[in-house]
Amino acid sequence: MYIHSIEVSDKRFDLAEGAGSDATHTNPQYSYAVCILKTNTHTEGIGLAFTLGAGNDLVCKAIQYLSEGLQGQEIEALMANFGVIYRQMADSPSLRWLGPHKGVVHLALSAIVNACFDLWAKSRQVPLWKLLLDLSPEALVNTLDLSYLEEELTRHDAIEILASHQATRPQRSHILESGYKGYDTSVGWFNFSDDKIVENTQKALEKGFTALKLKVGSQDPERDFRRAALIRQTAGDAATIMLDANQKWNVPEALAICQKLSDINPYWIEEPTHPDDVFGHLAIAKAIAPYKVATGEHIPNKVIFKNFLQARAMDFCQVDAVRVGGVSEFLTISLLAKKRGIPVVPHVGDMGQIHQHLVLFNHIGMGHENLFLEYIPHLRPYFTHPASIIDGYYQVPQEAGSSCDLNS
Repeated sequence: MYIHSIEVSDKRFDLAEGAGSDATHTNPQYSYAVCILKTNTHTEGIGLAFTLGAGNDLVCKAIQYLSEGLQGQEIEALMANFGVIYRQMADSPSLRWLGPHKGVVHLALSAIVNACFDLWAKSRQVPLWKLLLDLSPEALVNTLDLSYLEEELTRHDAIEILASHQATRPQRSHILESGYKGYDTSVGWFNFSDDKIVENTQKALEKGFTALKLKVGSQDPERDFRRAALIRQTAGDAATIMLDANQKWNVPEALAICQKLSDINPYWIEEPTHPDDVFGHLAIAKAIAPYKVATGEHIPNKVIFKNFLQARAMDFCQVDAVRVGGVSEFLTISLLAKKRGIPVVPHVGDMGQIHQHLVLFNHIGMGHENLFLEYIPHLRPYFTHPASIIDGYYQVPQEAGSSCDLNS
């Protein structure tokens, strides 16, 4: 199966009033820069990068530039040593200046890489999670670029982590029967009224969700305190409640406000300050322990994740495969987190479509803790095979590929 051409599509979706809003991104338009790998068959590889609308066209243009070398490639040959191809694209001599490994060009790389993995799984007629599980440790590591990680994660280290969990896979494979637990991130969007939060919380509990998330970061912290108490009161003490500030606070503000929010016993505070501020996150994590810090939604690459993990500045790693350099870099960061003993709970700019595959592999293939995966329902009608949630659990996808096909 050969890639004979690459098409790019700019997809933008308006949301219902208040949906998707947070303290920093108050009026979002969920959007995808889509890479489509056309082949000499009817099969196409589909890869997504997530944006909030403005600038999506810039990512699409970067996809065109970065993907040129894939034309004419046979998919098995391409993926046999994909880590080398990945690095060549990431380090494209002129385009690298625009990053490196962040921003528009890295988002474009994400869409291209995700399309390659999608096409590979489709060519073998298996879901992505099964493709990854069927690979030997050596073959999987061949798809990764471990450059700039040498003091932390060598090729030998990566292979050893994967190989050491092969014998115990059957103990974790029951998840393919039970599904992967989800948490509802859509109950408490920032622009929702208090009444709407209560109504959504009640509905989520009725649907089987036991973990919920509330957006905080209001101009008046008293609004956050009131809404946090409200969702705890509605959900009950047994529910798991996460809070997400979406980078709104500086470090002194975060220290003061997080202490007060701890009254509702939250599971974590997410992105309490600027996403690049390793030491700011570390100061917050130390001050509010044992209450946890989660971050990674806006961390753009493996090197900055390495620094966060080395500093112990995150308690939960929220790497997103449509933000970093696609499936390849997601798996690299998952290996880094595994070596450091930090759970991976992805942010889902893809609405969980591709990540439902990746968390299954993370748990079965490298022994990551089976926790839960964020669920956002707003774009379900636009996917050919939307993620299915029953009684609060992601059902295991059975269709070939990474579940990223969009309806035309």
